[in-house]
Amino acid sequence: MNNNRKLGIALVGLGNYATGQLAPAIQDSNYCYLAAIVTGTPSKAEIWKSKYQIPEKNIYSYENFDMIKDNPDIDIVYIVLPNFLHAAYTIRAAKASKHVICEKPMAMTIEECDKMIKACKDAGKMLSIGYRLHFEPYNLEMARLGQQEIYGKINNMNAGFGFTTEDPNQWRLKKALSGGGPLVDIGIYCIQGFCYTTGMLPIAVNAQEGIKIDNEKFKEVEASISFQLEMPNGIICEGKASYEQEMNYLIAETNKGIFKIDPAYNFSDLAGNNPEGKMNFTQVNQQANQIDAFALSIKNNTAVIVSGEMGKRDVTYIDAIYKAMHTGKRVEIKNV
Repeated sequence: MNNNRKLGIALVGLGNYATGQLAPAIQDSNYCYLAAIVTGTPSKAEIWKSKYQIPEKNIYSYENFDMIKDNPDIDIVYIVLPNFLHAAYTIRAAKASKHVICEKPMAMTIEECDKMIKACKDAGKMLSIGYRLHFEPYNLEMARLGQQEIYGKINNMNAGFGFTTEDPNQWRLKKALSGGGPLVDIGIYCIQGFCYTTGMLPIAVNAQEGIKIDNEKFKEVEASISFQLEMPNGIICEGKASYEQEMNYLIAETNKGIFKIDPAYNFSDLAGNNPEGKMNFTQVNQQANQIDAFALSIKNNTAVIVSGEMGKRDVTYIDAIYKAMHTGKRVEIKNV
């Protein structure tokens, strides 16, 4: 591979996240460019073709998606589809001999995760999950402060991510399409925050479903959930995720005080404090940093920072949290 050549990305699915975040981020990338799009909506294709100067030959539908195999312009396929399609399109992209970034959550089941990982390995291609906050300075600072015990050992942690969702017909509220409610969509950020701040992996969990304000809207998935992850050193990490309440924080408490970010999970305008005062970092394009890190892994044949194995790990935790919620019992987690 010519290490000076920018890698071509094909965006699969042109919804709000691809339109508002990923396409602009690719324009800010140092190592990638938007080479192709895959969409089922011809009107969208025309808009994107004009806006990003995408050649006609690099515009695909879901029916002819597999023809990307014959297109040397495409190095990476970025899957931005509803959760139930993640596994199928990752596997198809790998069989087309392309590297893959798949949005979180990685898949609907652990078995799907295994198939995705195997497909990419069999094809000799890399797989990454869209965990953008691993490339964001405030969240990286939480990891540094916690793992290096800058203010001593963490005694406990709290994290919450929630917003009010309006559209009752969106795919995220249909279990067959999403796999779950706010836990799989935004609670996963809290799980991630606990893991990278403590540098530990949970060994057990308890969980409770929240009371639903709108039973009709949330007839298939939870409207909110609370969960308590037990870490190996005995600390409890308390997480919340909701589609009916606004919240956005990641907090660690030590004997020397609290360090936190609030808001913690936004695309921009994050803010934080430690026992000595305000954190002060430059806001970055998280998605551009994420994409560039993956491109460098491909170019240099180095380990992927946010790998398929990490994605599978988190699906394992989500399964355990839902089991605890449904049974009302503590569920042990086996980390492989």
